[in-house]
Amino acid sequence: MSRAILFLEDGRKFVGENFGAIGETLGEVVFNTSMSGYQEILTDPSYKHQIVTMTYPMIGNYGITEDDVESTAIQVSGFVVKEYSKTYSNYRATKSLGTYLKQQGIVGIEGIDTRALTQHIRDQGAMRSIMSTTDLSPESLRKKVLASPKMAGLDLAQTVTTSSAYTFLEGTNRSLLAYDDVASKGAFHVVVYDYGVKLNILRKLVDRGCKLTVVPATMDYQSVLKQYKPDGIFLSNGPGDPSAVIYGIKNVQGLLAQNIPIFGICLGHQILGLALKAKTYKLVFGHRGANQPVKNLRTGRVEITSQNHGFCVDSSLPDELEVTHVNLNDQTIEGFRHKSKPAFSVQHHPEAAPGPHDSNYLFDEFINMMRVHVRG
Repeated sequence: MSRAILFLEDGRKFVGENFGAIGETLGEVVFNTSMSGYQEILTDPSYKHQIVTMTYPMIGNYGITEDDVESTAIQVSGFVVKEYSKTYSNYRATKSLGTYLKQQGIVGIEGIDTRALTQHIRDQGAMRSIMSTTDLSPESLRKKVLASPKMAGLDLAQTVTTSSAYTFLEGTNRSLLAYDDVASKGAFHVVVYDYGVKLNILRKLVDRGCKLTVVPATMDYQSVLKQYKPDGIFLSNGPGDPSAVIYGIKNVQGLLAQNIPIFGICLGHQILGLALKAKTYKLVFGHRGANQPVKNLRTGRVEITSQNHGFCVDSSLPDELEVTHVNLNDQTIEGFRHKSKPAFSVQHHPEAAPGPHDSNYLFDEFINMMRVHVRG
């Protein structure tokens, strides 16, 4: 192992040891409170351009399993842990976490006080940072980090979206649906706008018999309607500032005018809100973890949810929107629906991966919405 340094834009630095690739990386430093699920976190496209700190003290003890990825590659810019477990025990594992990071060129750092780092982020907010194993000069690192872009104003959806449309057939048990057979049975055809979609979201829709066509984030809505004639539209999760995704907002406005059922998660939730004239803002340190309490205002039930977002829909919603879910930690909006159009969304992640499955019912609500729409 070699020395590594994490340097924050406000001058705070943390020195530890490298357990990933040799090199240097820039990104917004954030923290995640999940006790497990590090592989799903690493491969979640919503973490693009972020250096993720795990608050749980030991990470890596169950290795890496290829079946548990949420995209085709590691998406985080860097990975920070208190203690990296050099040995792992898991009959499904094929390699260690350190090997996984090295193979994909991701810098990892261990041996720092992650409690102090997390408290600093909570007090001062998520901020630009740099991790390096090659340049340990604070003066040099300060110049580099201050020259890097801030998260606010960044459109990162285009950096993680698919380059062309494709079909997705895999369910959560990894079984494949016969696309033509499903179509002949009258399954709902859902077009997924890929702003950085997690695979488990797609699997949850496939589990419910949906035909899925995943399209690039920038595909105009007229082409979507003409080419695919969907029964519903899904707006995916993704990274960056929602207000910078101008093309996405315009496309959703066009789709709303067609009264086609729409369901959004995370960035998709924020884009839907902006399309309906709501506002978004950047949270101080964001919500990232698998233990966030959310209250469903329509049922009165509390759900424990998986979350990963740094932006939020403002509480001053237009009159045509109804708040359906709130975060019990800070009362921020976790979900809303349109009062007259078939459109709803949530900020949290009902697909989990990692996390609890309390909000799984939301996928069924989307199916029911399409059923009502198709029957007229």
